[in-house]
Amino acid sequence: MTTPGPLAGWRVLVPRPVAGTSPAVVALAAAGAQAEVVPLIATVPPQDTAPLDDVLLALGAGWYRWLVVTSAAAVPVLVERAGHAGRSLAELVGDAGTRVAAVGPGTARALSDAGVSVDLTPPTPSTAQSLVAAWPAPPAERARVLFPRGDLAAPTLADGLRAAGWQLDDVVAYRTIPADPPPAEVREAWSDGRIGAALLTSASTVRELVAQLGEPPSGTLLVAIGPTTAAQVHSAGLPLAATATTQTMTGLVEALAQAVQTRRSA
Repeated sequence: MTTPGPLAGWRVLVPRPVAGTSPAVVALAAAGAQAEVVPLIATVPPQDTAPLDDVLLALGAGWYRWLVVTSAAAVPVLVERAGHAGRSLAELVGDAGTRVAAVGPGTARALSDAGVSVDLTPPTPSTAQSLVAAWPAPPAERARVLFPRGDLAAPTLADGLRAAGWQLDDVVAYRTIPADPPPAEVREAWSDGRIGAALLTSASTVRELVAQLGEPPSGTLLVAIGPTTAAQVHSAGLPLAATATTQTMTGLVEALAQAVQTRRSA
């Protein structure tokens, strides 16, 4: 007889779509839960791609010692703009001998899927502050870093690297915008508690969750992917059930399963 998973019977909101099959959907299914994939935000290229195209040309010419990426959402835009110039992102990085840093395992996996090897990820938690702390001292020459970021990115990484003596060029690689409103059935299931939990992957998903679906009813479990997202949950005055110790979608599902177990034990 098959043992039911730790999330058997749970309906869980996954508030951001990804290309292909989401690791969260797979992990939730393995745990016995039903994933409700609801796009709350969308990421789009900047309205003017010229600044990004210019720094990618400089990247290919060997101008930067490091490329740092703090969101997997930046990777497909970098790949697309590199291809627009007739090269792959992996070629731009590899031909120049540029080292690559990623803020966490999810971003590192997105880079790896694009053929880009990652040289540095920080120890947990996967935050910009941890990445700054793990960053090496600047060399005497070519101490320049390229940071393609989202338009809502906090200044933590840029300020930290500059304070450490690095020259940093930060350029907007993508914009975060609200997605189309969720279907009425999803809004009703959220408000009446039939969706019992939500996996929160960024501060912007927290804001859009409240804006588009409203505050969760009592008993709904909110799980954050990391400290920055958790801080936004607290700032919104919402109850936080757990924060993932590993900043991946699978780590989110594991944190939710632990929160459910804790509730049952109580």
